[in-house]
Amino acid sequence: MVAGRNYPSTRALQVIVTIAERGSTTACAMALNMTQSAVSKQLQALEQLAGTALFTRTPYGLSATEAGRIYVTEARVALGALENATLRIAALGSSPNAIKLHILPIMGDRWVIPRFAGFADAHPEIDVELSTFATADLINQADAAFRFGEGDWTGQNNYYLFGRQVALVGAPNLLAKNGGIQKPGDIHSFPLLDHKHTPLRWSEFAAAHKVTNFTPERITHFGYYALVIRAAIAGQGLALVPRGLIADELASGKLINPLGYGFVSNHAYWLTCPADRPQRPAMRFFLEWLLDEVGSMPLEMR
Repeated sequence: MVAGRNYPSTRALQVIVTIAERGSTTACAMALNMTQSAVSKQLQALEQLAGTALFTRTPYGLSATEAGRIYVTEARVALGALENATLRIAALGSSPNAIKLHILPIMGDRWVIPRFAGFADAHPEIDVELSTFATADLINQADAAFRFGEGDWTGQNNYYLFGRQVALVGAPNLLAKNGGIQKPGDIHSFPLLDHKHTPLRWSEFAAAHKVTNFTPERITHFGYYALVIRAAIAGQGLALVPRGLIADELASGKLINPLGYGFVSNHAYWLTCPADRPQRPAMRFFLEWLLDEVGSMPLEMR
């Protein structure tokens, strides 16, 4: 460190990042619960420290200069590092009866939450925090994470849950309207639904069933499996869905799996725990409960 060098405060870094995002000192002040005068003083002090202007005024608000863009980019990195450090330190002193889990929305909505009362009743002393949409760093800091993939995450203990058994499904009215499915190639005459962020693809189904010249004309893409399932129930198209996510819909007849068609995927749902971190008793209890729940599922649903 150079003797006598001044460094910006975290508040100043928050100010320039927020100005860049909001476009004005007024909006920044509202977002950070500061006065506009205080925001302006923080910006002026930072520009004096940098020796150059960080923002210029345009008809659309404040716009970062080239120097400002560099500073904002690095400020985000610095603030993110401080946030991660704070969370890691907080984890050191966390209650031994509290566990933090990162969960995929579809897993929480359709599988974990409907079963969770059983764990809560058996272990009322354990506090469970479920979060979604975390960064990679925050996921790795969790006690465990639900993931979708091939089970090859390095630095993790990977526990298979379910998902390899993928079913072709559609609503009864859609299948009846389009003459049903007698052979795999009949999917050509149906609208298809697709989850654009999953490796499960119609091309996999076509390859598994030797469907040639597979060039679907109507595919609607969704960003979430929950929307794929809802659209399938509404009769908007055929879908490929892990059987374990739609056991209730198949049992009730809301969705039909014509002729049992589907395929076995290499991708599935897993729970991962950091391999370099000792498992606390609370986490072991949750893992045991989770694997017991998976074990109670019929094999054709896994």
